[in-house]
Amino acid sequence: MSKGKKIKIIISIAAISFIQGLQYCVSPVLGQIQEHYPDVNISLVQMLITAPALLSMIVAVLSGWLVLKISKKKLLLFASLVAGITGFLPYLSDSFGLLFFSRTFYGVGLGLATALNTAVVAEFFEGDERVSVMGIQAASVGAGMVVVTTVGGMLGAGGFKNAYLINVIGFISLILIACCLPDTGKAQASGSEKIQLNKEVFKISFLGMLEFLFLITFTTNIAMHLSGNLAGNTAVSGNLTGVFSGSQIVIGLILGMVTKITKKYTLPVAMLSFSIGGLLLILFPSNLIMLMAGAVFCGFSQGIFIPQAMVDVAGAVKPVATAMASACFTCAMCFGQVISPTVLNTISKLVFGEVSTTNVYIISVIGMTVVAVITIIMKRRKENI
Repeated sequence: MSKGKKIKIIISIAAISFIQGLQYCVSPVLGQIQEHYPDVNISLVQMLITAPALLSMIVAVLSGWLVLKISKKKLLLFASLVAGITGFLPYLSDSFGLLFFSRTFYGVGLGLATALNTAVVAEFFEGDERVSVMGIQAASVGAGMVVVTTVGGMLGAGGFKNAYLINVIGFISLILIACCLPDTGKAQASGSEKIQLNKEVFKISFLGMLEFLFLITFTTNIAMHLSGNLAGNTAVSGNLTGVFSGSQIVIGLILGMVTKITKKYTLPVAMLSFSIGGLLLILFPSNLIMLMAGAVFCGFSQGIFIPQAMVDVAGAVKPVATAMASACFTCAMCFGQVISPTVLNTISKLVFGEVSTTNVYIISVIGMTVVAVITIIMKRRKENI
């Protein structure tokens, strides 16, 4: 493959990643939305970020079958179109119901983009180059989140509805994918190469569910977690989410070097990174510098975990099953996001007697640390057998 063609494919991968970044477009203005719709339950407001994951689970699973009927390029063009249209629908009416519906239906684009992005990387790149490109893909998701949340936060300072304008990214991605991504046609499944998943795919997917059950709390709670002089400042919450995303860019670009050090412990190391970041958020809710440090560690967690997990699931199956394996991981990851507000807010109420962002972060840090330690122990035992 020529260098020029590789660059075009990487541009396409970045465009797909920006579609994924739109999941967080309302993150900086959640506080304003909660104030604008005071009668709406706080969990529903937080689900404006996680609700797309509900529909994306179904779409991600279907994508493993759809690639046998429709080319990846056509599916991704449809995904970008959906992302753009649903982003502007809330302008039609000042209704939380319409906003919630639009965010949920965006999940169609999110599910296709998340599942097929890995399949595109796996189709065109192999070996160490695949790991490096997956790092670039993770960095692109981070870059998308930086642009979406930082610009969204600045736009939202003049009213939360202004933040919706950032969804123009969906239409820009549509153009880039149309121009840069080769159309390789439908995937072919022969009699000797059927779509089959294995135990390793399900193990990694389960870890992905737990990772995002806890990790998503950064974006769903940060706008409401700020205290002192920072309380209610959408620009600050947008910048913190931007730092979270920016750290993914940095770690994604050097992922190849990181995995050479962490080796088989890469996934639990990513989890422990969130634990460090979450602890800083708990201890310093009014200290901008420490909050930024916490955002960096949380971003490292996502920037390391997703690409490594995607490489692992893609490498665990035959090429024809890559899209389905990616879909399985995406489904588990999205499920963790969807149930996160309800599960963690409920635990917070039961354990602490009230729901607060600090309590949710405490539960998340403890939970993530326990899962990481158990994972390390299991990997050590497997090594000694």
